[in-house]
Amino acid sequence: MKLSQKAKHAIMIGSLCSVSYFAVYIARNILGAVTPQMVEGGYTEEYIGTISALYFVFYAFGQLINGAIGDKIKAKWMIGMGLCGAGVTNFVFSQITAAPNAAMFVYALTGFFLSMIYGPMTKVVSENTEPVHATRCSLGYTFASFFGSPAAGVLASFLVWQSVFAVSSAVLVGMSLIGILFFTVFERKGIIRYGQYKPEKKGLGNIKVLLRHRIVKFSLISILTGVVRTSVVFWLPTYLTQYLHFSAKESAGIFTAATLAISTTTFIVVFIYERLGHDMDKTVLIMFTSAAIFFALTYFVSLPVLNIVCIVLAIMSSGGAATMLWSRYCPSLRDTGMVSSATGFLDFLSYMSAAAANVIFANAATAIGWGALILVWLGLMLLGVIIALPYGQILNRQK
Repeated sequence: MKLSQKAKHAIMIGSLCSVSYFAVYIARNILGAVTPQMVEGGYTEEYIGTISALYFVFYAFGQLINGAIGDKIKAKWMIGMGLCGAGVTNFVFSQITAAPNAAMFVYALTGFFLSMIYGPMTKVVSENTEPVHATRCSLGYTFASFFGSPAAGVLASFLVWQSVFAVSSAVLVGMSLIGILFFTVFERKGIIRYGQYKPEKKGLGNIKVLLRHRIVKFSLISILTGVVRTSVVFWLPTYLTQYLHFSAKESAGIFTAATLAISTTTFIVVFIYERLGHDMDKTVLIMFTSAAIFFALTYFVSLPVLNIVCIVLAIMSSGGAATMLWSRYCPSLRDTGMVSSATGFLDFLSYMSAAAANVIFANAATAIGWGALILVWLGLMLLGVIIALPYGQILNRQK
């Protein structure tokens, strides 16, 4: 079957964005992957949790700020500056850990730089491809984001933690240069164009437009899935060492295998979504329900191998709801002219919740134990089920 010109252009744009986002997610998962090494080296879980939380706060507010800027500045420059800046700060962090406060601030800046990428990337994809292609492109870099986790795990398995940060930094800076080059080529060939869609209204009018697009419901979904996809995954290696009693090296290897499985979530969920007649709401409901069931099994199953399978399936299920949010809902906002702003806002909510969860989980693991923490995760997914219920359809049936 011969591909249309639009499909070819979508593949080119999607591939560039996917590779760029792969570099981002290697960097974002490094700290979680090397946490067992750092703890063995004398760092406390509370200190690492604080670093992670500060990173998430900077990333979250960066999403809010850079998402709005991304609707006004070319994606090429936003993405290029973000990748390069993150590469520099990521490396500096690994070299100044003897100064704890300075190291925390520098790592937080890494979060701000990385926040310059997702909103503009989603905007450029949604505005330069057909809706069906936009979803596929979004799935591509969503897959790349999941695949970045096992890549970080592989590095942590073979290198000391400072070297892991150095390699990640080199990848980020290199991808920055490659990205700017290819974006420039695509612009000159007319594959990428800017300013094709403008917001319908100004000020408060924009809020009303987003309310019509159910921004409140998806904001809540962003918060819940943000806790699992970001914070729970971050603490997974530590969970493996402390709760299931694996060594730091074994945990890094298991984390790599687990995140490889998690990286398949996108394709599994799209398959389910298409079999459900492209019903986004039903897919989200099924994903939250599955996540609740698997977290419940994680609590009751004590055998380490089966416990790992259950928690990975729970994370994948929650990730399925997130896939619908980022790969289906956000690109669907193209006609509003606010894809970057809305995506940035939703990501802001996601990572602010993850930042709060990281601090709480770091203390809760010691205070109440991992078992009770699993029940907290279960409760969050049950809340997701309630939010995902199709209230509009239920009311219509009652009428």
